[in-house]
Amino acid sequence: MHSGMQKSEGTQPEEMNNASLRCFSIVMPARNEEGSLEETLVHIYECLRDESVPHEIVVVDDGSTDGTWALLEKLGEDIPTLRPVKNEGLNGFGRAVITGLDHASGDAVAIMMADESDDPKDAVAYWRRLQQGYDCVFGSRFIKGGAVYDYPKLKWLVNRMANLFIKVLFGIRLNDTTNAFKAYRKEVIDGCRPLISPHFNLTVELPLKAIVRGYSWDVVPITWRNRKAGVAKLKMKEQGSRYLFICLYVWLEKFFSRGDYNKNTYRQQLERRRLLNRATSSGENTQQT
Repeated sequence: MHSGMQKSEGTQPEEMNNASLRCFSIVMPARNEEGSLEETLVHIYECLRDESVPHEIVVVDDGSTDGTWALLEKLGEDIPTLRPVKNEGLNGFGRAVITGLDHASGDAVAIMMADESDDPKDAVAYWRRLQQGYDCVFGSRFIKGGAVYDYPKLKWLVNRMANLFIKVLFGIRLNDTTNAFKAYRKEVIDGCRPLISPHFNLTVELPLKAIVRGYSWDVVPITWRNRKAGVAKLKMKEQGSRYLFICLYVWLEKFFSRGDYNKNTYRQQLERRRLLNRATSSGENTQQT
């Protein structure tokens, strides 16, 4: 199933973001993905290595009951950039992603799935676009150049309805908000905290908060392929109300928070902290002398 011809545009990056990024952190939640994880990680590593993208791959084992963790330890011998992490707290897609974000050391992050549904070449395209100064890069499977393969028809219908609802509610062009595969500068992740979605609704919390808080973003076409092994973890019946809650939560912020959480406010807070730390450090040095 190939995409349509819809045009998609974001917002322009700031000149201040033109500084080169140093490391791309791939954050990947994994729960009982023993059957697909090896192929997924090898392909991501080889692609990023061949494209000279400095990176780390942070895989979070989210309470797996199969051989996922043992496989991660084994793969670490052959993939030098692999950083396995265990989610020791409550399980859930959102909680696992947040755990990965907390452990990521890069100044840019992409969230990818462990079932090889996301194309590593698209991750490289994200990295290149972030290097152009964008705060966020969102992929769409449903614009010119994007494609989906073996997408379940019912899931496709629900996806299209949900994304149309989000487009209308927020007045944005982005037509694939619910897809997890997106990339952000670290400043955006920190500026969107606290992240409150414990499940798959994190996939809409992050991009919608970033957009509402004024971070620049662009959209690129991406390809999605259905998993070859394992079982999908998204249960639409369980997640519908959670997606709605997060959408309304961010919508209320957009219209009623008076800019208390936008990027400029966040940057002012960071600058004040830097000045305070500098003054404290200077005072301590004066006392020592």
